[in-house]
Amino acid sequence: MKKIPIYFVPGLAAGPEIFEHLELDPEKYSFHYLKWIRPLALEEDIDNYACRMSDEVKEKNPVLVGVSFGGIMVQEMAKFVNPRKVIIISSVKNQEELPKKFKLAKFTKVYKFFPTKVISNFEEYAQYFLGKSLKKKAEIYKKYLSVRGEKYLKWSIYNVLKWKQINPVKNIVHIHGTKDNVFPLKHIKDAIEIKGGTHIMILTKAKKISKIIDEVLTC
Repeated sequence: MKKIPIYFVPGLAAGPEIFEHLELDPEKYSFHYLKWIRPLALEEDIDNYACRMSDEVKEKNPVLVGVSFGGIMVQEMAKFVNPRKVIIISSVKNQEELPKKFKLAKFTKVYKFFPTKVISNFEEYAQYFLGKSLKKKAEIYKKYLSVRGEKYLKWSIYNVLKWKQINPVKNIVHIHGTKDNVFPLKHIKDAIEIKGGTHIMILTKAKKISKIIDEVLTC
């Protein structure tokens, strides 16, 4: 039996390491982990960027899996690769699912002042926004926040806020945590809920997420 190809796209500033806790059968699936590429310019449209990302997809009718901003990206990539299924985790399906604070940030253009250096120099700032007692956790998060180019971060934040999708793409499955503080569940429709799941549940609820992915792809 031919394996089902799955292409994974991580969240904003994250690398493929965020998927390392998933438990999917390698006899049934082939795994392909995509990395963020450098934007051509801060003004590069998300569809052009997604087209370039899609060049890395070599298999026909793949499954696309994206987390957070990666969930937005796989929906854009779906326009170029004809996937059999799009699975988004801790993400949104259209602009209506974005919380009001995101819409306000877009309107006021406050995103232009977002301190991208906080992520670029994560270890240096960790003690200030996590506290000294939690600085050890920063070492853990450092492993996953591996994409720190300031140009990429500014481009990503801008494109999350200005994303214009109205209707969800075809064959989409949405997995969302009930305690997601970035994209609160109250704004989300038609999602498979994971009780107690936060925005980083790809790390903390990987076993449950794996089960849902497997059921979705084999039922």
